[in-house]
Amino acid sequence: MKVLKFGGTSVGSVESIHSLRQIVCGEESPVIVVVSALGGITDKLISTSQMAVRGDEKYEEEFRLMVKRHHDMIDTIITDANRHDELQRTLDGLFEQLRSIYYGVYLIRDLSPKTQAAIVSYGERLSSKIVAAYIEGAQWFDARKFIKTEFKHNKHTLDSELTYQLVKDTFADFTDANTGVERRIAIVPGFISSDKHSGETTNLGRGGSDYTAAIIAAAMDAEQLEIWTDVDGFMTADPHVIPTAYTISELSYVEAMELCNFGAKVIYPPTIYPVCVKNIPIRVKNTFNPENEGTIIKEKIDNDHKPIKGISSIGGTTLITVTGLSMVGVIGVNRRIFTALAEHGISVFMVSQGSSENSTSIGVRDEDADNAVRVLDHEFQKEIETGAMYPMHAESHLATIAIVGENMKHTPGIGGKLFGTLGRSGISVIACAQGAMETNISFVVDGKYLRKSLNVLHDSFFLSEYKVLNLFICGVGTVGGNLIGQIRSQYDELMRTRRLKLNVVGIANSHNAIFSREGIDLGNYRELLNASAPSDLDHLRDEVIGMNIFNSVFVDCTASGDVSNLYQTFLEHNISVVAANKIAASSDYESYLKLKQTALQRGVKFLFETNVGAGLPIIGTINDLRSSGDKILKIEAVLSGTLNFIFNEIAADVPFSETVRRAKEQGYSEPDPRIDLCGKDVIRKLVILTREAGYRVEQEDVEKHLFMPDDFFSGTIDDFWKRLPSLDADFESHRKVLDEEHKRWRFVARMDHGKTSVALEAVDERHPFYRLEGSNNIVLLTTERYREYPMMIQGYGAGASVTAAGVFANIMSIANI
Repeated sequence: MKVLKFGGTSVGSVESIHSLRQIVCGEESPVIVVVSALGGITDKLISTSQMAVRGDEKYEEEFRLMVKRHHDMIDTIITDANRHDELQRTLDGLFEQLRSIYYGVYLIRDLSPKTQAAIVSYGERLSSKIVAAYIEGAQWFDARKFIKTEFKHNKHTLDSELTYQLVKDTFADFTDANTGVERRIAIVPGFISSDKHSGETTNLGRGGSDYTAAIIAAAMDAEQLEIWTDVDGFMTADPHVIPTAYTISELSYVEAMELCNFGAKVIYPPTIYPVCVKNIPIRVKNTFNPENEGTIIKEKIDNDHKPIKGISSIGGTTLITVTGLSMVGVIGVNRRIFTALAEHGISVFMVSQGSSENSTSIGVRDEDADNAVRVLDHEFQKEIETGAMYPMHAESHLATIAIVGENMKHTPGIGGKLFGTLGRSGISVIACAQGAMETNISFVVDGKYLRKSLNVLHDSFFLSEYKVLNLFICGVGTVGGNLIGQIRSQYDELMRTRRLKLNVVGIANSHNAIFSREGIDLGNYRELLNASAPSDLDHLRDEVIGMNIFNSVFVDCTASGDVSNLYQTFLEHNISVVAANKIAASSDYESYLKLKQTALQRGVKFLFETNVGAGLPIIGTINDLRSSGDKILKIEAVLSGTLNFIFNEIAADVPFSETVRRAKEQGYSEPDPRIDLCGKDVIRKLVILTREAGYRVEQEDVEKHLFMPDDFFSGTIDDFWKRLPSLDADFESHRKVLDEEHKRWRFVARMDHGKTSVALEAVDERHPFYRLEGSNNIVLLTTERYREYPMMIQGYGAGASVTAAGVFANIMSIANI
């Protein structure tokens, strides 16, 4: 036989109670069905009693609403007139008793524990009567006749020996296959019990319906205990906090108990003990999704290789620290702590103590904190007065998190992975505890980091079949659009060969933004973006930080100074930054240095390879040389693809002004070519290279030798185009001289032991810059190792595709960490 327990949500609506009947009637073996009160009714019974004891006449209206809810239920589901009327008379009799009790409480303004226990018992008594009437052939049993308690230590506790015998006696005939009854279904109200001496109604505490079912299952040596609820079973984490949480198929009794004790509300913690002793499996299933296999809880799990099964948490934690030099080596201090707290009914759910013994930290609920501090200050009053111990220190509004799994003891490095993941996410652990059984590592964090902690740990431990990198891409122009296309085309290959999942969780342009923790469909992201609500930088920043995703990278494919101003905030929140935008790295030196230092301190990356040379590995090479002990002495470079194109195009029949116009038309220059012609872009790039080479430099320190008069860079763009041909004659005369000398113009950026300059220079045929084609870039690095023959890096230095590829390479370097 089986015992099936249905919670409040499973009997709380017409749909759910109909599903309950189908499930029960589908069983072939005898079943004992334990039911909770209709969803929310127990809370309503308690709150109504509180109104009555205060003398609030509105308790009557609350009572009428409870009556109406039960009447509405039977009016809908009980269609047979005779059964309906009989059930209604039964319920009305119970409600009349309840009305009298409430009225008595209201009159005398007193609510004793005995009266409160009687009041809350009506929830299950009513619901079980409804279920028994709804399922044809079902037989109702009063749990108070066989679930017996006795008053010990100021509370009612189960008398297991008497209860087990009474359960066996009660259901002996019911489970007898020779009774001739075709289908045997027993309905039992959960939660309620009675005192073994007085017979007064008592209860097993909140969540006690689970306990009722477990007691009956253990007493009857049931084949299985099934807990039917509104979730598919135990989840790897709270699905309301972690959308990617999934059902755990199997748990051991120990793992289930650990998860229950630390906040997993699937079943009531004491439920596990009675059936564990008898080795009876527990299956947790969803009333609203009965086809799902749910979670099976048993003694031994087959083929169990996962070290971590689930993550559980308790909010509202206060950590109280008992500390003093007199504690070292003194026997009995901890006994005094726990005895004093126990005598005042204060529960401690976590203890953390260092080997030095000079302090012990205990975790209690926030609502118990003030009382706990008073109790402990009083207990150690003499020691505090003499200075041997300090007054209790309490830190509230914290959260306690536990990772649970029996296989942790067979898997080295779980603790390291746990604390490393938290550290890289900028989350400090305030206290931690782990027993020698190694089934649970518990730790305390600031309450405001609870959601983030759960997110990053779940991503790290449960989505680790693949390494996941979560990307926020800002800017979907030529570079950003190409990058998204490259990620999409390479996605399957990286999953297959590198076990790497590049999850684009955010995309933004200057007006709109879309976000999805599960990942955005890159096939139609532009349509999604255009259809999204307007967004600004504040919204972008808040969403990126607020998603609290592990291994996240902000990718800036814009040229916006406002976007670059977000980098510091992102790095401080442990979000790596990859920038095609060169504003931040070329801004004032202190800001650049702060970004680099923050990334280093936080264990994240600030990468900007494409700031110079698009996809060419220039910055990375400089960093590698320096990291291996080399020193950069000189840099000589042609860093503007636009200017190189212009000076390669200029000829006797192609004047200077025409080359500038061609550069614009062919997309080599900015829409306003003056941005390229003024040399500012080259100066920024030179500053970045010089800084990465280890020298302190500002843009103002660069010596400038420009090739156009300053007044050309003021005024309107139309004025510029009109005046530009006036320079053609001068350029042509100089070009002829160069042609005769077999030389060419190159706009060269130089760094020599920290001194920087940019200038238009003439180079001859022997110089590496002479044959630089099209819009290519070239860099010569003279170092202590490459002194006689400088290292040369050359190739495409501009273009959306190669720049996007460079950004992609930076992303991959983060993935490879």
